[in-house]
Amino acid sequence: ALAAELSKNSSSQALVAVTDGGAVATKKRDKAPRKQHSNEGAMVAIDDNDATQATTTATPDNNVASQGILVKTSSERAAKIPRPTWHAPWKLATVLSSHLGWVRSLAFSPDNQYLATGSADRTIKIWDFPKASVGADQALKLTLTGHISPVRGLAFSDKYPYLFSCAEDKQVRCWDLETNQVIRHYHGHLSGVFCLALHPTLDVLVTGGRDAVARVWDMRTKTALHVLSGHEHTVASLLTKSTHPQIITGSHDNTIKMWDLAAGKCFTTLTHHQKSIRAMVQPSFENTF
Repeated sequence: ALAAELSKNSSSQALVAVTDGGAVATKKRDKAPRKQHSNEGAMVAIDDNDATQATTTATPDNNVASQGILVKTSSERAAKIPRPTWHAPWKLATVLSSHLGWVRSLAFSPDNQYLATGSADRTIKIWDFPKASVGADQALKLTLTGHISPVRGLAFSDKYPYLFSCAEDKQVRCWDLETNQVIRHYHGHLSGVFCLALHPTLDVLVTGGRDAVARVWDMRTKTALHVLSGHEHTVASLLTKSTHPQIITGSHDNTIKMWDLAAGKCFTTLTHHQKSIRAMVQPSFENTF
């Protein structure tokens, strides 16, 4: 019979075998050394001159990604932030006081000749902007009445002498500025209408409101072309573009949606904001907003 006993210590392992003749044989078996890399997980700062050398010495197998090493590049490669040009501090030039409530909307005519303001006093006022900007008399040209709730949106037409308005009374109106009369009503919203926008090239009007939808109207026939549904709260801001996407909506549900005008469907939703999107604007020199 053969009896074997395995004894362990901190430095090595010994195997003891006892035979029938009483002979004892022992054999030491050292532990296998553990392979270690001293530079594994280290942070290495690399300059432009010796970038290759530093990376090679930091990793034995020349594989930076596999070793989890964070490489810090030179500061010269960082993007440069443009510095804004200095201008003189802004100063208050003119105060226009005629409304009896909060002014909730503004719009300029395409030639900057007129300024339209809508207020919580349910009126729309048309100002001669050159006179109003210098505080001259007779700056107020006209006051339009007809809405029965605060006016929340205004827009001048680039093609026709029309002014479009929307209010919390669910009404969307088209005013003829030659006769100062309402010539069209757009019915369909189930609650207050908070914003509107005109398409830059098509005779299309887009409105958004508290019923969480944006409606696309044919400006001339008053026909509802699309009902853009998908938001979970009030549609508070609108943008229209001549290029894709042609309609962009911002809502109190913290999202921005981009819509395909031809299909009437949303194809992208932006969720970067943490609060309501109440205003959007786009520059004239690049495709951003």
